[in-house]
Amino acid sequence: MYKSGFIALVGRTNVGKSTLMNRLIGQKVAITSNKPQTTRTSIRTILTEERGQMIFIDTPGIHKIEHKLGEHMEETAKRTLSEADVVLWLVEPAKATGAGDERVSQLLKGSPAKKVLVINKTDTVPRSEIPRLIEMYKPLADFDEVVPVSAVTGENQEELINVIFDLLDEGPMYYDEDELTDQPLKQIAAELVRENALKFLKDEVPHGIAVCVDLMKERARGGGYVEYDDEEGIVSGEGMGIFDIEASIICERDSHKGIIIGKQGSMLKKIGTAARLEMEAFMGCRIFLKLFVKVRKDWRDSEMFLRDYGFAAGPGKK
Repeated sequence: MYKSGFIALVGRTNVGKSTLMNRLIGQKVAITSNKPQTTRTSIRTILTEERGQMIFIDTPGIHKIEHKLGEHMEETAKRTLSEADVVLWLVEPAKATGAGDERVSQLLKGSPAKKVLVINKTDTVPRSEIPRLIEMYKPLADFDEVVPVSAVTGENQEELINVIFDLLDEGPMYYDEDELTDQPLKQIAAELVRENALKFLKDEVPHGIAVCVDLMKERARGGGYVEYDDEEGIVSGEGMGIFDIEASIICERDSHKGIIIGKQGSMLKKIGTAARLEMEAFMGCRIFLKLFVKVRKDWRDSEMFLRDYGFAAGPGKK
């Protein structure tokens, strides 16, 4: 029997949802960071095996809402829960549950999906702590299964995959077997720039930045350009060439713009170089990347800017 379904990863910020999803599919697709609110939209990745296909949906971390972007992120998480066949609620070792856990618990009560409690970061605590953690989190929802894992080391990865397959029903293959994600290349490129900005910038800047890819063109082998379309790929020309990408880092203050650029452009160059190397590794071709910095005051509270920067309602089930 061939099984398939949509598996949502939910939880508070910084519990390791994106890291676990990347681990489960065996390749980095979602960006990761130790800073809160790294994931802002739902990101889909696909794992296809002989026994079936799992579509993982990473969601923004549940946190206190402070602006319209925060509202969008929570709505994205709610919408994903309504679509999911299985929900993985990721938690981490703690002395006690808190307000964030209660908020996730309330969201889960409205979901008809089967639920798995995933206790992440087990590599950071003694094994003797695991039973206590399980008993602490179990009252928060009606879980079908409980699986302790480490997204960093891969501990219990196969057990978690087996548990998910056991909970899925018979279903079709939604995506081609060689697909890893349904994200367009432009979105992946933008996220890689933002990931490296999160990595190198000071703590007060990253929450207020967005990244937009303004131009993505691929050079034809014979010279000139061929246009690249997000859905159709290369629409003219032959073979793989070199991608020229221009992207803008959006920030909220002039002072932040100066920090992002750095002395004589040093910070912007550092971000761009690191992002370019990751793009080349992912896409398997050479990249020429140009970065710009733009100030859009309070863009996180502007419906217009949020739409312009891609924070719109995501697609439903395929």
